[in-house]
Amino acid sequence: MLQQRAASDARVARVLFGLSWTVVELDNGACGLCFSPTGAPRDIPWAGELAGRPVSAMLDWLRSDHPCEMAAAVASVNAVLNFESFSERVSGASTPTRLLCDAAPHLAVFEHFADQLAGARVAIVGRYPGMQRFAGRFDYQCIERRPGPGDLPEDAAASVLPASDWVFVTASSIANGTAPQLLELARAARVVLMGPSLAWMPDWARFGVDYLAGVQVRDASALRQIVAEAGGTRIFRDALAYQLVRVTG
Repeated sequence: MLQQRAASDARVARVLFGLSWTVVELDNGACGLCFSPTGAPRDIPWAGELAGRPVSAMLDWLRSDHPCEMAAAVASVNAVLNFESFSERVSGASTPTRLLCDAAPHLAVFEHFADQLAGARVAIVGRYPGMQRFAGRFDYQCIERRPGPGDLPEDAAASVLPASDWVFVTASSIANGTAPQLLELARAARVVLMGPSLAWMPDWARFGVDYLAGVQVRDASALRQIVAEAGGTRIFRDALAYQLVRVTG
């Protein structure tokens, strides 16, 4: 689905592999992101050879088992299927809403939904730093591939997600291959697919997604610098904005 939707004649201008984010910038100026893989190998045979490649060549990596190739492929998809082109390609989705949370912009999605989550059974797939700010506003269970204190391991998804009212799924699950299973488990819930790794496609509604909470790149230069300097959540303050679209009625 991703490869078909992201067909393009564009070429890659540059690729950045930061500690937290992988960024692909195209020759038309569009940028896409993906959460960077952990534990990437040091012997990357194609390093220094990606600039100038056609996007179609990058999309072939969507079938790769190499974590860096998959991250570059997803970021390439997101550069093509970016927020700016979404309204041109889509009819029937809601008007996008820019999400704001000045104190913690990387948590703007949760700030937006916080009042609706009070008293609900909420599951969050993926760990988000700073979630303690919502203590007393809503409770949640966090499912994480590398669980820390208070987190549930990923195999808990099989029991937690079907019993949840709201499920927030990190879009990095697209790159690690767990998204289809997670979305199937969450079919009975209101589902928000979220994060910079999200491809702006209405097709996600077919998988039970109700809301897309992806990003709009507002300052590509700042994005490049922050990613190159090992930035993580800082990109939300200086380079990106969360946008929310409802894709189901």
